[in-house]
Amino acid sequence: MCFNTFVKMFKIVEFLLLIVAASAVDFEFMNREGGPVWVGIQGNAGKSHLANGGFQLAQGESKTVSAPEDWAGRFWPRTYCDYNSNHCLTGDCGNKIECAGAGGTPPVSLAEITIKGYGGLDYYDISLVDGFNIPISIEPVGGTGDGSQYSCKKSACESHLNDDCPEELKQYTDSGVVACKSACLTFNTDQYCCRGAYGTPDTCKSSTWPQDYPKYFKDRCPDAYSYAYDDHKSTFTCKAEKYTITFGL
Repeated sequence: MCFNTFVKMFKIVEFLLLIVAASAVDFEFMNREGGPVWVGIQGNAGKSHLANGGFQLAQGESKTVSAPEDWAGRFWPRTYCDYNSNHCLTGDCGNKIECAGAGGTPPVSLAEITIKGYGGLDYYDISLVDGFNIPISIEPVGGTGDGSQYSCKKSACESHLNDDCPEELKQYTDSGVVACKSACLTFNTDQYCCRGAYGTPDTCKSSTWPQDYPKYFKDRCPDAYSYAYDDHKSTFTCKAEKYTITFGL
């Protein structure tokens, strides 16, 4: 191979690397809880599990992870984690620091995102469908949108819900109440889980349940999904190259 050919190939590779780097999206994770949080990450089907699915964040610590421009998945906080067993009382993914594809055991607060989805937009939300453990938010840094209420704004559940959680939904441990369960997780009925005869938006309305448990979550965290067929207004959109996911207040 002549020297000129080698130089041309090097420049092509360098250019391709620049394209890849430019198309990546960064996620900065920040821990504002009163103690350590172990981050859980799970890619959707066919997507990679960033950072092999998880890492530790000390109180006040932050960490940035890059994702491909077409990534989609979820993030969640694991709390009350034991450094010897790697077991967490909330959000556990199988007694390991890196979840490696495993999801978090509910109840747990979730941040979800699809990058470059329909119309080339990023779609993101906070979900309490699996219950709640600690406050969580996801917010684009910069980005372009249409200026509407749900465009390029922070989506968050910035309330502590565990103490005032309905008694029957509280998750008790030796460390006290560590999470607030969903009605589906607690009672496991078709109606509360929106399945079977209740498996459509028309037949599963929390306002018709024996007890409207999602209202407890929705009143305190109106931007977050509270059950399977919660209204569509909890989905935010943007086009951004960086998002900040914050745990705690």
